[in-house]
Amino acid sequence: MSDTSTTPKTRRPNVRLRKPTVEDGSDVWELISTCKPLDENSMYFNLIQCDHFADTCILAEREGQIVGWISGHIPPEKPDALFVWQVAVSPEARGLGLAGRMLRALFDRPELAEVTRIETTITRDNKPSWALFRAFANKRGGTLTHAPHFERGAHFDGAHATEYLVNIDFSEAAQRSVQASAHASPQDHSQQHAA
Repeated sequence: MSDTSTTPKTRRPNVRLRKPTVEDGSDVWELISTCKPLDENSMYFNLIQCDHFADTCILAEREGQIVGWISGHIPPEKPDALFVWQVAVSPEARGLGLAGRMLRALFDRPELAEVTRIETTITRDNKPSWALFRAFANKRGGTLTHAPHFERGAHFDGAHATEYLVNIDFSEAAQRSVQASAHASPQDHSQQHAA
């Protein structure tokens, strides 16, 4: 899916959002290495993500170059939740709203039709991630809550800041949408079809 839309001020660069393939694993690994302070994993790990979890991961490609990546999975015990593991945008592609676009496209995939919640973990000082997920919750009518999850002392032996588990629940927003559709009058429907 290419984006060729324009705004009055600037033209967005041509960016394609797509599922990863196993051939993308090394490029994803390379992208993450340029996005400090993201935790780096082995290249093999990123290959597995691109291969086994393609339905719950997304990448952004511009002129054949991977410039954005979101990895996630659906925890086996939480089939209604998408756990977002990492969000990476290359330095040259920042400021384009790419992280939000990737998150929207991922969440709207048919494969995630049963997902009503997003979970992720964020350290307190990671302002860009807090801004991304708060904006996504606000735009979609979700309820965002958070609490300490992986703690500096208890889980990281003091070597890493506490990670807060962020939960965004969209079930009430979806229920309101269904109720609004059910209560729409026949006249409303005819006007919608005529529009």
